[in-house]
Amino acid sequence: MSEASVVRIFATTQNPDYDAPWQAHTPASSTGSGVTLDEEHVLTGAHVVANATFLQVQKVSDPNKYVARVVGICHDADLALLRIEDERFAKQQYAAAELGELPSLRDRVSVVGFPVGGEEVSVTEGVVSRIEVQRYSHSQRHLLAVTVDAAINEGNSGGPVFHEGKVVGIAFQTLRDAEAIGEMVPVSLIKRFLRGIETGRAPEIPSLSLRSQSLENPMLKRASDLTPTQTGVLVRRIEYGGTAYGVLRQGDVLLRIGGYKIEDNGTIRYEDRIRTRYDVVMGDHYIGDELPVRIVREGKELDLTLILRGKQYLVERSQYEEEPRYFVYGGLVFQPLSRNYLETWNRWWDKAPPEFLSHYYTGVRSEDQREIVVLTQILADDLTVGYEDHSNEAVLSVNGVKPRDMADFVQRIESAGDACERLLFETQAVREAGPRILERYRISRDRSPDLG
Repeated sequence: MSEASVVRIFATTQNPDYDAPWQAHTPASSTGSGVTLDEEHVLTGAHVVANATFLQVQKVSDPNKYVARVVGICHDADLALLRIEDERFAKQQYAAAELGELPSLRDRVSVVGFPVGGEEVSVTEGVVSRIEVQRYSHSQRHLLAVTVDAAINEGNSGGPVFHEGKVVGIAFQTLRDAEAIGEMVPVSLIKRFLRGIETGRAPEIPSLSLRSQSLENPMLKRASDLTPTQTGVLVRRIEYGGTAYGVLRQGDVLLRIGGYKIEDNGTIRYEDRIRTRYDVVMGDHYIGDELPVRIVREGKELDLTLILRGKQYLVERSQYEEEPRYFVYGGLVFQPLSRNYLETWNRWWDKAPPEFLSHYYTGVRSEDQREIVVLTQILADDLTVGYEDHSNEAVLSVNGVKPRDMADFVQRIESAGDACERLLFETQAVREAGPRILERYRISRDRSPDLG
Protein backbone atom coordinates (compact mmCIF):
# COMPACT_ATOMS: atom_id res chain seq x y z
CA MET A 1 0.00 0.00 0.00
CA SER A 2 1.25 3.46 -0.92
CA GLU A 3 -0.27 6.17 1.25
CA ALA A 4 1.67 8.72 -0.80
CA SER A 5 -0.67 8.11 -3.74
CA VAL A 6 -3.71 9.24 -1.73
CA VAL A 7 -4.88 12.84 -2.15
CA ARG A 8 -7.39 15.17 -0.57
CA ILE A 9 -9.93 16.82 -2.87
CA PHE A 10 -11.38 20.27 -2.21
CA ALA A 11 -14.61 20.88 -4.13
CA THR A 12 -16.75 23.97 -4.61
CA THR A 13 -20.15 22.90 -5.83
CA GLN A 14 -23.31 24.68 -6.87
CA ASN A 15 -26.45 22.58 -7.03
CA PRO A 16 -29.54 23.50 -9.05
CA ASP A 17 -32.59 24.75 -7.15
CA TYR A 18 -35.55 22.59 -8.15
CA ASP A 19 -37.93 24.79 -6.15
CA ALA A 20 -36.95 27.67 -8.43
CA PRO A 21 -35.49 25.82 -11.44
CA TRP A 22 -34.28 28.97 -13.22
CA GLN A 23 -31.62 29.54 -10.55
CA ALA A 24 -29.01 27.67 -8.49
CA HIS A 25 -28.32 27.33 -4.78
CA THR A 26 -25.50 29.21 -3.07
CA PRO A 27 -22.08 27.61 -3.72
CA ALA A 28 -20.90 25.21 -1.03
CA SER A 29 -17.53 23.70 -0.11
CA SER A 30 -16.73 20.08 0.73
CA THR A 31 -13.79 17.68 0.84
CA GLY A 32 -13.24 14.12 -0.23
CA SER A 33 -10.44 11.73 -1.04
CA GLY A 34 -8.90 10.23 -4.17
CA VAL A 35 -5.94 8.26 -5.45
CA THR A 36 -3.26 9.17 -7.98
CA LEU A 37 -3.08 6.84 -11.00
CA ASP A 38 -0.24 8.56 -12.86
CA GLU A 39 1.58 11.89 -12.93
CA GLU A 40 -1.55 13.87 -13.81
CA HIS A 41 -4.68 11.78 -13.13
CA VAL A 42 -6.62 11.20 -9.91
CA LEU A 43 -9.44 8.70 -9.41
CA THR A 44 -12.25 9.52 -6.97
CA GLY A 45 -15.99 9.15 -6.44
CA ALA A 46 -18.49 10.93 -8.67
CA HIS A 47 -20.38 12.16 -5.61
CA VAL A 48 -17.23 13.98 -4.44
CA VAL A 49 -17.16 16.20 -7.54
CA ALA A 50 -20.82 16.22 -8.65
CA ASN A 51 -21.97 19.71 -9.75
CA ALA A 52 -18.48 21.06 -9.03
CA THR A 53 -17.52 24.52 -10.24
CA PHE A 54 -13.94 24.45 -8.92
CA LEU A 55 -11.68 21.61 -7.81
CA GLN A 56 -8.30 21.40 -6.09
CA VAL A 57 -6.16 18.44 -5.10
CA GLN A 58 -3.65 18.23 -2.25
CA LYS A 59 -1.14 15.43 -1.70
CA VAL A 60 -0.02 13.95 1.57
CA SER A 61 2.30 16.31 3.51
CA ASP A 62 2.23 18.86 0.66
CA PRO A 63 1.04 22.38 1.58
CA ASN A 64 0.20 23.21 -2.04
CA LYS A 65 -3.18 22.72 -3.69
CA TYR A 66 -3.38 21.98 -7.41
CA VAL A 67 -6.27 22.93 -9.68
CA ALA A 68 -8.01 19.97 -11.30
CA ARG A 69 -10.86 19.35 -13.70
CA VAL A 70 -13.10 16.38 -14.43
CA VAL A 71 -12.18 14.49 -17.60
CA GLY A 72 -14.51 11.54 -17.12
CA ILE A 73 -17.41 10.78 -14.81
CA CYS A 74 -19.78 7.84 -14.37
CA HIS A 75 -22.56 8.75 -11.98
CA ASP A 76 -24.06 5.27 -12.33
CA ALA A 77 -20.99 3.64 -10.76
CA ASP A 78 -20.03 6.69 -8.65
CA LEU A 79 -16.60 7.15 -10.27
CA ALA A 80 -14.77 10.21 -11.59
CA LEU A 81 -11.37 10.84 -13.17
CA LEU A 82 -9.64 14.18 -12.62
CA ARG A 83 -6.74 15.74 -14.50
CA ILE A 84 -4.35 18.04 -12.64
CA GLU A 85 -3.73 21.19 -14.66
CA ASP A 86 -0.74 22.37 -12.65
CA GLU A 87 2.67 21.10 -13.86
CA ARG A 88 4.04 21.29 -10.33
CA PHE A 89 1.91 18.28 -9.38
CA ALA A 90 3.90 15.95 -11.64
CA LYS A 91 7.19 17.32 -10.36
CA GLN A 92 6.13 16.67 -6.78
CA GLN A 93 4.68 13.24 -7.54
CA TYR A 94 5.59 10.77 -4.82
CA ALA A 95 3.74 7.64 -5.92
CA ALA A 96 1.11 6.32 -8.28
CA ALA A 97 -1.19 3.49 -7.31
CA GLU A 98 -1.65 0.27 -9.26
CA LEU A 99 -4.98 -1.44 -9.80
CA GLY A 100 -5.36 -4.97 -8.47
CA GLU A 101 -8.02 -7.66 -8.85
CA LEU A 102 -11.39 -8.23 -7.22
CA PRO A 103 -10.72 -9.45 -3.66
CA SER A 104 -12.23 -12.55 -2.10
CA LEU A 105 -14.32 -12.94 1.01
CA ARG A 106 -12.33 -12.48 4.25
CA ASP A 107 -9.45 -10.73 2.45
CA ARG A 108 -7.95 -7.96 4.59
CA VAL A 109 -8.21 -4.47 3.10
CA SER A 110 -7.26 -0.93 4.11
CA VAL A 111 -9.43 2.14 3.50
CA VAL A 112 -7.26 5.24 3.13
CA GLY A 113 -8.39 8.85 2.98
CA PHE A 114 -8.91 12.15 4.75
CA PRO A 115 -11.96 11.89 7.03
CA VAL A 116 -13.20 15.01 8.76
CA GLY A 117 -11.60 15.86 12.08
CA GLY A 118 -7.97 15.93 10.98
CA GLU A 119 -5.56 17.09 8.33
CA GLU A 120 -3.40 13.99 7.83
CA VAL A 121 -4.18 10.79 5.99
CA SER A 122 -6.13 8.13 7.91
CA VAL A 123 -6.01 4.35 7.52
CA THR A 124 -8.75 1.98 8.71
CA GLU A 125 -8.50 -1.77 8.23
CA GLY A 126 -11.09 -4.48 7.87
CA VAL A 127 -12.05 -7.57 5.91
CA VAL A 128 -14.25 -8.19 2.89
CA SER A 129 -17.55 -9.51 4.23
CA ARG A 130 -19.80 -9.48 1.18
CA ILE A 131 -19.61 -9.20 -2.63
CA GLU A 132 -22.94 -8.76 -4.38
CA VAL A 133 -25.20 -6.31 -6.18
CA GLN A 134 -26.07 -3.36 -3.96
CA ARG A 135 -27.99 -0.13 -4.41
CA TYR A 136 -25.71 2.85 -5.07
CA SER A 137 -27.14 5.83 -3.18
CA HIS A 138 -25.61 8.36 -5.59
CA SER A 139 -27.35 7.00 -8.69
CA GLN A 140 -30.00 4.62 -7.31
CA ARG A 141 -28.60 1.95 -9.64
CA HIS A 142 -28.10 -1.66 -8.51
CA LEU A 143 -24.51 -2.66 -9.31
CA LEU A 144 -21.80 -4.92 -7.97
CA ALA A 145 -20.33 -3.63 -4.69
CA VAL A 146 -17.97 -4.94 -2.02
CA THR A 147 -18.86 -4.63 1.67
CA VAL A 148 -16.04 -4.21 4.18
CA ASP A 149 -16.11 -3.91 7.97
CA ALA A 150 -14.08 -0.71 7.95
CA ALA A 151 -15.44 2.75 8.66
CA ILE A 152 -16.06 5.09 5.73
CA ASN A 153 -16.66 8.56 7.13
CA GLU A 154 -17.36 11.98 5.65
CA GLY A 155 -14.28 13.18 3.78
CA ASN A 156 -12.94 9.61 3.53
CA SER A 157 -15.35 8.80 0.71
CA GLY A 158 -13.80 8.65 -2.74
CA GLY A 159 -10.54 7.32 -1.33
CA PRO A 160 -8.88 4.05 -2.33
CA VAL A 161 -9.25 0.64 -0.73
CA PHE A 162 -6.00 -1.35 -0.85
CA HIS A 163 -5.35 -5.08 -0.78
CA GLU A 164 -1.76 -6.35 -0.94
CA GLY A 165 -0.57 -2.88 -1.96
CA LYS A 166 -2.93 -2.46 -4.92
CA VAL A 167 -6.20 -0.56 -5.32
CA VAL A 168 -9.16 -2.94 -5.32
CA GLY A 169 -11.94 -0.39 -4.85
CA ILE A 170 -13.08 3.16 -4.18
CA ALA A 171 -14.93 3.85 -0.92
CA PHE A 172 -18.33 5.33 -1.67
CA GLN A 173 -20.96 4.79 1.01
CA THR A 174 -21.73 3.50 4.48
CA LEU A 175 -24.52 1.08 5.24
CA ARG A 176 -27.36 2.68 7.17
CA ASP A 177 -28.11 1.37 10.65
CA ALA A 178 -24.77 -0.48 10.70
CA GLU A 179 -21.65 0.43 12.66
CA ALA A 180 -18.28 0.53 10.88
CA ILE A 181 -19.65 -1.12 7.73
CA GLY A 182 -18.83 0.48 4.40
CA GLU A 183 -19.03 -0.30 0.71
CA MET A 184 -16.62 0.19 -2.14
CA VAL A 185 -16.92 0.33 -5.92
CA PRO A 186 -15.10 -2.85 -7.05
CA VAL A 187 -12.01 -2.70 -9.21
CA SER A 188 -13.87 -4.44 -12.05
CA LEU A 189 -16.12 -1.38 -12.46
CA ILE A 190 -13.10 0.92 -12.09
CA LYS A 191 -11.30 -0.83 -14.97
CA ARG A 192 -14.44 -0.68 -17.11
CA PHE A 193 -14.72 3.06 -16.39
CA LEU A 194 -11.09 3.82 -17.27
CA ARG A 195 -11.17 1.60 -20.36
CA GLY A 196 -14.27 3.43 -21.54
CA ILE A 197 -12.53 6.81 -21.22
CA GLU A 198 -9.54 5.52 -23.21
CA THR A 199 -11.74 4.16 -26.00
CA GLY A 200 -14.29 6.99 -26.09
CA ARG A 201 -17.23 4.91 -24.87
CA ALA A 202 -20.17 6.46 -23.04
CA PRO A 203 -19.58 6.16 -19.28
CA GLU A 204 -23.21 5.27 -18.55
CA ILE A 205 -23.83 1.66 -17.52
CA PRO A 206 -26.55 0.03 -19.65
CA SER A 207 -29.74 -1.42 -18.24
CA LEU A 208 -32.30 -4.00 -19.34
CA SER A 209 -35.05 -1.52 -18.35
CA LEU A 210 -37.55 -4.19 -17.40
CA ARG A 211 -39.39 -5.45 -14.34
CA SER A 212 -39.12 -9.18 -13.65
CA GLN A 213 -40.53 -11.65 -11.13
CA SER A 214 -38.90 -14.72 -9.62
CA LEU A 215 -40.32 -18.16 -10.46
CA GLU A 216 -39.80 -19.76 -7.07
CA ASN A 217 -43.53 -20.41 -6.79
CA PRO A 218 -44.23 -23.82 -8.43
CA MET A 219 -47.68 -22.81 -9.69
CA LEU A 220 -46.34 -19.65 -11.35
CA LYS A 221 -43.52 -21.66 -12.90
CA ARG A 222 -45.94 -24.21 -14.39
CA ALA A 223 -48.15 -21.40 -15.70
CA SER A 224 -45.10 -19.92 -17.44
CA ASP A 225 -44.73 -23.04 -19.66
CA LEU A 226 -41.40 -24.13 -18.16
CA THR A 227 -40.22 -27.71 -17.89
CA PRO A 228 -39.06 -28.94 -14.45
CA THR A 229 -35.42 -28.48 -15.50
CA GLN A 230 -35.77 -24.93 -16.85
CA THR A 231 -35.15 -21.97 -14.54
CA GLY A 232 -35.43 -18.24 -15.00
CA VAL A 233 -37.43 -15.09 -14.29
CA LEU A 234 -40.74 -13.88 -15.67
CA VAL A 235 -40.76 -10.59 -17.62
CA ARG A 236 -43.56 -8.49 -16.13
CA ARG A 237 -43.18 -4.99 -17.61
CA ILE A 238 -40.87 -3.35 -20.13
CA GLU A 239 -39.84 0.31 -20.16
CA TYR A 240 -40.50 2.13 -23.45
CA GLY A 241 -37.26 2.90 -25.31
CA GLY A 242 -35.10 0.63 -23.14
CA THR A 243 -32.88 -2.31 -24.06
CA ALA A 244 -35.65 -4.91 -23.86
CA TYR A 245 -38.25 -2.80 -25.67
CA GLY A 246 -39.26 -4.31 -29.01
CA VAL A 247 -37.28 -7.51 -28.40
CA LEU A 248 -38.69 -9.08 -25.24
CA ARG A 249 -42.39 -9.27 -24.43
CA GLN A 250 -44.42 -9.30 -21.27
CA GLY A 251 -44.83 -12.94 -20.28
CA ASP A 252 -41.46 -14.08 -21.67
CA VAL A 253 -39.25 -16.09 -19.33
CA LEU A 254 -35.58 -15.10 -19.29
CA LEU A 255 -33.49 -18.29 -18.99
CA ARG A 256 -29.94 -17.14 -19.75
CA ILE A 257 -28.18 -13.80 -20.06
CA GLY A 258 -24.71 -13.25 -21.46
CA GLY A 259 -23.98 -16.97 -21.14
CA TYR A 260 -25.10 -17.18 -17.49
CA LYS A 261 -27.93 -19.46 -16.39
CA ILE A 262 -30.59 -17.60 -14.39
CA GLU A 263 -32.03 -19.45 -11.40
CA ASP A 264 -35.66 -19.21 -10.31
CA ASN A 265 -34.74 -16.70 -7.59
CA GLY A 266 -33.28 -14.31 -10.17
CA THR A 267 -29.59 -14.95 -9.46
CA ILE A 268 -26.62 -16.17 -11.48
CA ARG A 269 -23.23 -17.60 -10.55
CA TYR A 270 -21.23 -14.55 -11.62
CA GLU A 271 -17.64 -15.26 -12.73
CA ASP A 272 -18.06 -18.68 -11.12
CA ARG A 273 -17.50 -17.19 -7.66
CA ILE A 274 -20.39 -14.90 -6.64
CA ARG A 275 -24.10 -15.63 -6.54
CA THR A 276 -25.99 -12.39 -7.07
CA ARG A 277 -28.70 -10.68 -9.17
CA TYR A 278 -28.69 -11.56 -12.86
CA ASP A 279 -28.47 -7.92 -13.99
CA VAL A 280 -24.95 -7.74 -12.53
CA VAL A 281 -23.74 -8.46 -16.08
CA MET A 282 -24.66 -4.89 -17.09
CA GLY A 283 -21.51 -3.69 -15.34
CA ASP A 284 -19.37 -5.61 -17.84
CA HIS A 285 -20.73 -3.76 -20.88
CA TYR A 286 -21.14 -0.41 -22.60
CA ILE A 287 -24.02 1.27 -24.38
CA GLY A 288 -24.32 -0.26 -27.86
CA ASP A 289 -22.89 -3.67 -26.96
CA GLU A 290 -24.72 -6.81 -28.04
CA LEU A 291 -25.88 -9.19 -25.32
CA PRO A 292 -27.20 -12.71 -26.07
CA VAL A 293 -30.21 -13.96 -24.11
CA ARG A 294 -32.25 -17.13 -24.13
CA ILE A 295 -35.96 -17.01 -23.39
CA VAL A 296 -39.07 -19.16 -23.33
CA ARG A 297 -41.98 -17.68 -25.26
CA GLU A 298 -45.24 -19.63 -25.49
CA GLY A 299 -43.43 -22.80 -24.50
CA LYS A 300 -40.61 -22.49 -27.06
CA GLU A 301 -36.96 -21.63 -26.38
CA LEU A 302 -35.58 -18.73 -28.42
CA ASP A 303 -32.10 -17.22 -28.64
CA LEU A 304 -32.20 -13.44 -29.07
CA THR A 305 -29.73 -10.56 -29.08
CA LEU A 306 -30.22 -7.33 -27.13
CA ILE A 307 -28.59 -4.04 -28.13
CA LEU A 308 -27.75 -2.42 -24.80
CA ARG A 309 -29.14 1.03 -24.03
CA GLY A 310 -29.14 3.33 -21.04
CA LYS A 311 -31.66 3.16 -18.22
CA GLN A 312 -35.11 4.49 -19.07
CA TYR A 313 -37.29 5.87 -16.28
CA LEU A 314 -40.75 7.36 -16.14
CA VAL A 315 -39.41 9.46 -13.25
CA GLU A 316 -35.74 10.35 -13.66
CA ARG A 317 -33.39 9.45 -10.81
CA SER A 318 -30.78 11.87 -9.49
CA GLN A 319 -29.29 14.08 -12.19
CA TYR A 320 -25.98 15.94 -12.00
CA GLU A 321 -24.25 18.58 -14.14
CA GLU A 322 -27.62 19.27 -15.76
CA GLU A 323 -29.89 22.28 -15.44
CA PRO A 324 -33.50 21.63 -14.41
CA ARG A 325 -36.05 21.56 -17.20
CA TYR A 326 -38.95 23.92 -16.66
CA PHE A 327 -41.59 26.04 -18.36
CA VAL A 328 -43.27 29.16 -16.99
CA TYR A 329 -46.69 29.89 -18.46
CA GLY A 330 -48.76 32.76 -17.13
CA GLY A 331 -47.12 32.46 -13.71
CA LEU A 332 -47.54 28.68 -13.58
CA VAL A 333 -44.26 26.78 -13.22
CA PHE A 334 -44.09 23.31 -14.79
CA GLN A 335 -41.32 20.72 -14.76
CA PRO A 336 -41.02 16.95 -15.23
CA LEU A 337 -41.31 14.87 -12.09
CA SER A 338 -37.86 13.72 -11.00
CA ARG A 339 -35.94 12.45 -7.98
CA ASN A 340 -34.30 15.89 -7.73
CA TYR A 341 -37.69 17.57 -7.45
CA LEU A 342 -38.94 15.02 -4.91
CA GLU A 343 -35.93 15.84 -2.75
CA THR A 344 -37.23 19.40 -2.28
CA TRP A 345 -39.40 17.85 0.45
CA ASN A 346 -37.73 17.11 3.77
CA ARG A 347 -37.95 13.32 4.22
CA TRP A 348 -39.30 13.18 0.68
CA TRP A 349 -39.95 9.42 0.78
CA ASP A 350 -42.50 10.10 3.52
CA LYS A 351 -43.67 13.68 2.91
CA ALA A 352 -43.88 14.04 -0.88
CA PRO A 353 -47.36 13.65 -2.46
CA PRO A 354 -48.35 9.96 -2.56
CA GLU A 355 -49.22 10.24 -6.25
CA PHE A 356 -45.66 11.36 -7.02
CA LEU A 357 -44.15 8.57 -4.92
CA SER A 358 -46.32 6.00 -6.70
CA HIS A 359 -45.02 7.20 -10.07
CA TYR A 360 -41.44 7.11 -8.75
CA TYR A 361 -41.54 3.60 -7.30
CA THR A 362 -43.93 1.75 -9.61
CA GLY A 363 -44.46 3.86 -12.72
CA VAL A 364 -43.32 2.40 -16.03
CA ARG A 365 -42.42 4.47 -19.08
CA SER A 366 -44.70 3.85 -22.05
CA GLU A 367 -45.04 5.16 -25.57
CA ASP A 368 -47.99 7.31 -24.50
CA GLN A 369 -46.38 8.61 -21.30
CA ARG A 370 -42.62 9.13 -21.16
CA GLU A 371 -42.59 11.74 -18.39
CA ILE A 372 -44.92 13.03 -15.68
CA VAL A 373 -45.40 16.80 -16.09
CA VAL A 374 -46.00 18.56 -12.78
CA LEU A 375 -47.36 22.00 -11.91
CA THR A 376 -44.83 22.75 -9.16
CA GLN A 377 -45.83 26.26 -8.08
CA ILE A 378 -47.90 29.30 -9.02
CA LEU A 379 -46.30 32.74 -9.01
CA ALA A 380 -48.61 35.38 -7.56
CA ASP A 381 -49.99 37.78 -10.17
CA ASP A 382 -53.30 39.28 -11.31
CA LEU A 383 -53.44 36.52 -13.89
CA THR A 384 -53.22 33.66 -11.35
CA VAL A 385 -55.69 34.89 -8.71
CA GLY A 386 -57.78 31.95 -7.48
CA TYR A 387 -55.40 29.28 -8.77
CA GLU A 388 -53.17 29.16 -5.67
CA ASP A 389 -54.42 25.74 -4.50
CA HIS A 390 -53.31 23.89 -7.62
CA SER A 391 -49.55 23.62 -7.02
CA ASN A 392 -47.80 20.25 -6.82
CA GLU A 393 -50.25 18.50 -9.09
CA ALA A 394 -49.58 16.25 -12.07
CA VAL A 395 -50.88 17.52 -15.40
CA LEU A 396 -53.53 15.10 -16.65
CA SER A 397 -54.36 16.75 -19.95
CA VAL A 398 -54.19 19.87 -22.06
CA ASN A 399 -57.55 20.50 -23.72
CA GLY A 400 -58.45 16.86 -23.20
CA VAL A 401 -55.16 15.35 -24.47
CA LYS A 402 -52.64 13.72 -22.13
CA PRO A 403 -49.14 15.15 -22.76
CA ARG A 404 -46.56 12.52 -23.65
CA ASP A 405 -43.61 14.36 -22.10
CA MET A 406 -42.40 17.85 -21.25
CA ALA A 407 -41.68 18.86 -24.84
CA ASP A 408 -45.08 17.63 -25.98
CA PHE A 409 -46.72 19.49 -23.10
CA VAL A 410 -45.07 22.80 -24.04
CA GLN A 411 -46.08 22.36 -27.68
CA ARG A 412 -49.70 21.68 -26.72
CA ILE A 413 -49.86 24.60 -24.29
CA GLU A 414 -48.51 27.05 -26.85
CA SER A 415 -50.90 25.85 -29.56
CA ALA A 416 -53.95 25.54 -27.27
CA GLY A 417 -57.00 27.75 -27.30
CA ASP A 418 -58.31 29.53 -24.22
CA ALA A 419 -59.70 26.48 -22.39
CA CYS A 420 -57.23 24.28 -20.50
CA GLU A 421 -59.28 21.85 -18.35
CA ARG A 422 -59.41 22.98 -14.67
CA LEU A 423 -57.27 26.06 -15.27
CA LEU A 424 -58.59 28.59 -17.76
CA PHE A 425 -56.36 31.16 -19.43
CA GLU A 426 -56.90 33.64 -22.18
CA THR A 427 -53.84 33.10 -24.34
CA GLN A 428 -53.55 36.76 -25.28
CA ALA A 429 -53.60 37.73 -21.60
CA VAL A 430 -50.82 35.22 -20.91
CA ARG A 431 -48.68 36.69 -23.69
CA GLU A 432 -49.14 40.17 -22.30
CA ALA A 433 -48.50 39.12 -18.66
CA GLY A 434 -45.49 36.89 -19.40
CA PRO A 435 -42.75 39.56 -19.52
CA ARG A 436 -44.18 41.28 -16.43
CA ILE A 437 -44.17 38.06 -14.39
CA LEU A 438 -40.66 37.11 -15.49
CA GLU A 439 -39.33 40.55 -14.54
CA ARG A 440 -41.14 40.54 -11.19
CA TYR A 441 -39.59 37.23 -10.14
CA ARG A 442 -36.22 37.88 -11.81
CA ILE A 443 -36.55 34.93 -14.17
CA SER A 444 -34.22 35.33 -17.14
CA ARG A 445 -36.23 33.16 -19.53
CA ASP A 446 -39.59 31.42 -19.53
CA ARG A 447 -38.19 27.93 -20.16
CA SER A 448 -35.06 25.81 -19.99
CA PRO A 449 -32.88 25.90 -23.14
CA ASP A 450 -33.82 22.35 -24.22
CA LEU A 451 -37.43 23.42 -24.70
CA GLY A 452 -36.60 25.98 -27.38
